[in-house]
Amino acid sequence: MPRSTVKKKNISAPFAPEILKAARRIAEAYDIVLRFEDGEWYGHALEYPEAMGDGKTPAACIKATRQAVMAGVATMLEAGETPPAAAREGVRSEQVNIRMTAEEKALLETTAKQKGFRGLSDFIRTGAMAFSR
Repeated sequence: MPRSTVKKKNISAPFAPEILKAARRIAEAYDIVLRFEDGEWYGHALEYPEAMGDGKTPAACIKATRQAVMAGVATMLEAGETPPAAAREGVRSEQVNIRMTAEEKALLETTAKQKGFRGLSDFIRTGAMAFSR
Protein backbone atom coordinates (compact mmCIF):
# COMPACT_ATOMS: atom_id res chain seq x y z
CA MET A 1 0.00 0.00 0.00
CA PRO A 2 1.53 3.39 -0.98
CA ARG A 3 2.32 5.86 1.76
CA SER A 4 0.31 9.05 1.91
CA THR A 5 1.97 12.15 0.55
CA VAL A 6 0.02 14.34 2.96
CA LYS A 7 2.42 15.87 5.47
CA LYS A 8 1.18 15.49 9.05
CA LYS A 9 1.75 18.27 11.58
CA ASN A 10 4.04 17.56 14.48
CA ILE A 11 1.66 18.07 17.40
CA SER A 12 4.45 19.51 19.55
CA ALA A 13 5.35 22.15 16.93
CA PRO A 14 4.18 25.71 17.66
CA PHE A 15 1.59 27.49 15.57
CA ALA A 16 2.75 30.01 12.99
CA PRO A 17 2.66 33.56 14.43
CA GLU A 18 -0.03 34.76 12.00
CA ILE A 19 -2.25 31.76 12.86
CA LEU A 20 -1.78 32.39 16.58
CA LYS A 21 -2.55 36.10 16.20
CA ALA A 22 -5.79 35.37 14.29
CA ALA A 23 -6.77 32.65 16.78
CA ARG A 24 -6.21 35.01 19.73
CA ARG A 25 -8.38 37.71 18.10
CA ILE A 26 -11.20 35.21 17.44
CA ALA A 27 -10.99 33.58 20.90
CA GLU A 28 -11.11 36.99 22.63
CA ALA A 29 -14.48 37.68 20.94
CA TYR A 30 -16.07 34.50 22.30
CA ASP A 31 -18.33 34.59 25.36
CA ILE A 32 -17.00 32.51 28.27
CA VAL A 33 -19.52 30.54 30.33
CA LEU A 34 -18.43 29.80 33.93
CA ARG A 35 -19.76 27.46 36.58
CA PHE A 36 -18.58 26.85 40.13
CA GLU A 37 -18.49 23.26 41.33
CA ASP A 38 -16.68 21.54 44.21
CA GLY A 39 -14.51 24.58 44.98
CA GLU A 40 -13.29 25.05 41.41
CA TRP A 41 -14.35 27.27 38.51
CA TYR A 42 -14.94 25.59 35.14
CA GLY A 43 -15.43 27.35 31.83
CA HIS A 44 -16.04 26.92 28.13
CA ALA A 45 -16.76 29.29 25.26
CA LEU A 46 -20.40 29.55 24.27
CA GLU A 47 -19.33 29.27 20.63
CA TYR A 48 -16.67 26.57 21.19
CA PRO A 49 -17.85 24.29 24.03
CA GLU A 50 -15.29 21.57 23.19
CA ALA A 51 -12.45 23.61 24.69
CA MET A 52 -12.59 23.95 28.47
CA GLY A 53 -10.57 25.49 31.24
CA ASP A 54 -10.58 25.60 35.02
CA GLY A 55 -9.15 27.67 37.83
CA LYS A 56 -9.37 28.55 41.51
CA THR A 57 -10.74 32.02 40.66
CA PRO A 58 -13.03 33.23 37.87
CA ALA A 59 -10.14 35.23 36.35
CA ALA A 60 -7.82 32.19 36.34
CA CYS A 61 -10.56 30.08 34.81
CA ILE A 62 -11.26 32.62 32.07
CA LYS A 63 -7.55 32.83 31.25
CA ALA A 64 -7.21 29.02 31.05
CA THR A 65 -10.39 28.73 29.01
CA ARG A 66 -9.28 31.39 26.51
CA GLN A 67 -5.95 29.56 26.09
CA ALA A 68 -7.75 26.29 25.36
CA VAL A 69 -10.14 27.99 22.95
CA MET A 70 -7.26 29.78 21.24
CA ALA A 71 -5.47 26.45 20.68
CA GLY A 72 -8.64 24.91 19.25
CA VAL A 73 -9.26 27.86 16.94
CA ALA A 74 -5.60 27.86 15.82
CA THR A 75 -5.91 24.17 14.97
CA MET A 76 -9.00 24.90 12.89
CA LEU A 77 -7.32 27.80 11.09
CA GLU A 78 -4.24 25.72 10.39
CA ALA A 79 -6.45 23.02 8.85
CA GLY A 80 -8.18 25.59 6.64
CA GLU A 81 -11.44 25.38 8.57
CA THR A 82 -13.63 28.31 9.59
CA PRO A 83 -14.08 28.76 13.36
CA PRO A 84 -17.56 29.59 14.66
CA ALA A 85 -18.59 33.23 14.58
CA ALA A 86 -18.77 35.05 17.90
CA ALA A 87 -22.29 34.91 19.35
CA ARG A 88 -22.39 38.71 19.64
CA GLU A 89 -22.12 38.94 15.84
CA GLY A 90 -25.64 37.51 15.63
CA VAL A 91 -24.84 35.04 12.85
CA ARG A 92 -27.62 32.50 12.66
CA SER A 93 -25.68 29.29 12.12
CA GLU A 94 -27.75 26.90 14.22
CA GLN A 95 -30.75 25.07 12.81
CA VAL A 96 -33.75 23.57 14.56
CA ASN A 97 -36.17 21.29 12.76
CA ILE A 98 -39.77 20.81 13.83
CA ARG A 99 -42.48 18.59 12.43
CA MET A 100 -46.05 19.72 11.94
CA THR A 101 -49.04 18.76 9.90
CA ALA A 102 -49.58 20.28 6.47
CA GLU A 103 -52.57 22.16 7.92
CA GLU A 104 -50.48 23.61 10.78
CA LYS A 105 -47.78 24.72 8.35
CA ALA A 106 -50.28 26.36 6.00
CA LEU A 107 -51.96 28.20 8.90
CA LEU A 108 -48.61 29.45 10.25
CA GLU A 109 -47.40 30.54 6.79
CA THR A 110 -50.62 32.48 6.20
CA THR A 111 -50.40 34.13 9.62
CA ALA A 112 -46.72 34.97 9.07
CA LYS A 113 -47.51 36.72 5.77
CA GLN A 114 -50.45 38.59 7.30
CA LYS A 115 -48.20 39.83 10.14
CA GLY A 116 -45.53 41.02 7.69
CA PHE A 117 -42.85 38.41 8.36
CA ARG A 118 -40.47 37.42 5.56
CA GLY A 119 -41.17 33.78 6.15
CA LEU A 120 -42.19 31.05 8.53
CA SER A 121 -38.76 30.84 10.21
CA ASP A 122 -38.78 34.52 11.20
CA PHE A 123 -42.34 34.22 12.48
CA ILE A 124 -41.62 31.14 14.61
CA ARG A 125 -38.28 32.51 15.91
CA THR A 126 -39.87 35.83 16.93
CA GLY A 127 -42.73 34.09 18.73
CA ALA A 128 -40.45 31.66 20.53
CA MET A 129 -38.01 34.39 21.58
CA ALA A 130 -40.90 36.39 23.08
CA PHE A 131 -41.52 33.52 25.50
CA SER A 132 -37.85 33.22 26.52
CA ARG A 133 -37.44 36.82 27.75
